[in-house]
Amino acid sequence: MRRTRIKICGITREQDLRATVELGADALGFVFYPKSPRYVTPARAAELCAGLPPFVSAVALFVNPTLEEVREVAAAMPLGLIQFHGDETPEQCAAIAAAVERPFVRAYRIKPDTAPSALLEYELAYRAASPWFSGMLLDTWVDAYGGAGKVFDWSLIPKELAPRVVLSGGLSVHNALEATVRVRPFAVDISSGVEEAKGIKDARKIAAFIAAVRAADATIESESHHDHERSYP
Repeated sequence: MRRTRIKICGITREQDLRATVELGADALGFVFYPKSPRYVTPARAAELCAGLPPFVSAVALFVNPTLEEVREVAAAMPLGLIQFHGDETPEQCAAIAAAVERPFVRAYRIKPDTAPSALLEYELAYRAASPWFSGMLLDTWVDAYGGAGKVFDWSLIPKELAPRVVLSGGLSVHNALEATVRVRPFAVDISSGVEEAKGIKDARKIAAFIAAVRAADATIESESHHDHERSYP
């Protein structure tokens, strides 16, 4: 069955990491942006990741970092993926990823007037710039870096791009099923939607979110099966 990958971002506590792993998340995000309430130091991330089991990926979120900052994080923790969330150019992302030899995803913050063709062009530019580019994370535009818990217009995502993207931006327990069924992204990424306070996760919300995404996967699988049956009279 199709399985949408799930990332829980903004991990700051051991108990949240354990709960997230036990509940079945594929990736955990650690924020290295000092202005974020979910910020952790490289040393703190290393302590947290000491409890990370195999095949669960650690993702490091940066906003306009220097190479030295990324190097420090890569040396401190089992870094699987870099997430660039600032104003980094394709060339800057490519240079940092190559220097630390880690793949990266690039966040694109979508505005109400974003053209679907712009998303395809953006992805093409990053793919051409670096073999370390893994894909795009789609978030909602706000006049600040990082998520604001707001949803953007999912219809702006081109259907040919959707299976390759990480969907973020205002996801919650309540809209996870609809978002996954409508967009059918490769992965979903949530932070504030599974918190009881900034940087403090709620295990019940994480469980409900993951259950909603799995229910969406089952719905998609069922729809695909019915479509296949209809195509063969």
